[in-house]
Amino acid sequence: MNFENIKLGVAPINWTNDDMPELGGENTFEQCISEMALAGFTGCEVGNKFPRDTELLKKALDLRGLQICNQWNSYELTTKSLEENIKNFTALLDFLETMGAKVIGGGEVGNSCQGEMTVPVFEGKGMLNTDEEWKSFTNGLNELGKIARSRGMKLAFHHHMGTCIQTIAETDRLMAETDPENVFLNYDCGHFYFAGEDPVEALKKYIGRTAHIHLKDIRPNVLQRVHDEKLSFLTAVKQGVFTVPGDAEGCIDFPALFDVIKESDYQGWIVLEAEQDPAVANPLEYAIIARKFFKKLTAI
Repeated sequence: MNFENIKLGVAPINWTNDDMPELGGENTFEQCISEMALAGFTGCEVGNKFPRDTELLKKALDLRGLQICNQWNSYELTTKSLEENIKNFTALLDFLETMGAKVIGGGEVGNSCQGEMTVPVFEGKGMLNTDEEWKSFTNGLNELGKIARSRGMKLAFHHHMGTCIQTIAETDRLMAETDPENVFLNYDCGHFYFAGEDPVEALKKYIGRTAHIHLKDIRPNVLQRVHDEKLSFLTAVKQGVFTVPGDAEGCIDFPALFDVIKESDYQGWIVLEAEQDPAVANPLEYAIIARKFFKKLTAI
């Protein structure tokens, strides 16, 4: 396998941050997608400035040779009824299906601290504390995944800092207690490293169950500050905990990650998703750094 079944995409959160709209607030939708294409990507995820009119969105993307590959879905299975989750999930499926995407992503935000500016990310993370809570959560994911599968799409669940699925142990249990035909993983090397895990070993473990891949790097000095100062996830982002693959300030072993992908049967998208403050880290400049690095490792 020589990456012939891989496509390269990019997330708009590098230009405009959904959780902190003040980051990149000055960047327009048109600038965002034009610079995605200029950097050499062929797909993208959906951001808060993207129009919801599918015909308008398709036209804008087609002009730039881009297609939608995924969108974050905010699961709230820990705090809202399954019926409410199904309603929101189905509405997003309708949109993504119209846009030609095959994956619906997202993580559990219901009891998460990921969107809280003042809650320390490690000390305040969401938890599933009982077997009953785990059963309710995984049963809900199974039901949503079944709906996605019935429409020819895959639910790719995103392990994420500050949430109840953050570590490898939590991801292991999620995988064990959900149906492999209904629930897949949205693997993210940056979030595993942030959580104190080995992202290469994690990818080796989960690549057979992975339906979508996010790649970002970590600045170790900022991560140490997160621990020392008990910073929130959003504060960590603002201070630059994430950067793009190919940045010399990063620390993740991307050649090893691409070796795992190359030796696997993975088919789908690899997405650059390295949220930073666009006023500090120019999105186009960093997207080009990552795109050149990806080409060096994959020849794509």
